[in-house]
Amino acid sequence: MGKRSDFARLKGDFYRTPKAAVIPLVPHLPERFLYSEPCAGDGCLIEHLRALHQQGWCVQSDDIDPKHDRVNERDALSPDWSLSPEADLIITNPPWTREILHPMIERFSALRPTWLLFDADWMHTHQARPYLAFCRKIVSVGRVKWIADSPHTGKDNAAWYLFDQSSEGAAEFIGRAA
Repeated sequence: MGKRSDFARLKGDFYRTPKAAVIPLVPHLPERFLYSEPCAGDGCLIEHLRALHQQGWCVQSDDIDPKHDRVNERDALSPDWSLSPEADLIITNPPWTREILHPMIERFSALRPTWLLFDADWMHTHQARPYLAFCRKIVSVGRVKWIADSPHTGKDNAAWYLFDQSSEGAAEFIGRAA
């Protein structure tokens, strides 16, 4: 899935979000919240958040190629996509392809505080510079086992990034727990 992988990427960058990748995010979420999941795929991230944080509720689940009947077929980057007015946050595991990821960071973080799960190395690149201005928190996840039946984890570290254009300040970095 990352830059050092020699495997073909899955169609549409569809990688199920493992529960282990969601656990580091939970302590940084509000006690109660409603959220939108714009890259919901099969709803796996929604299921994990519900199991780990029972006061968080998904009010909108969309995907360009849904893999579950409770996920709406909608492209979050299309001009006609709109965010549910009920959503306090956006939480998603987006495609890591920069041509998709960067517009999502811009669009989502202008609408609501947005948690995105993607490669940790991104923050050290020149291309990240324009977006780091509205990055408020980075929560380290480490290597993720994206393919459940694989004996291997991914080759890149991952992190949750909180983007929010409605607030200012330096990003807080949260390292991995033991």
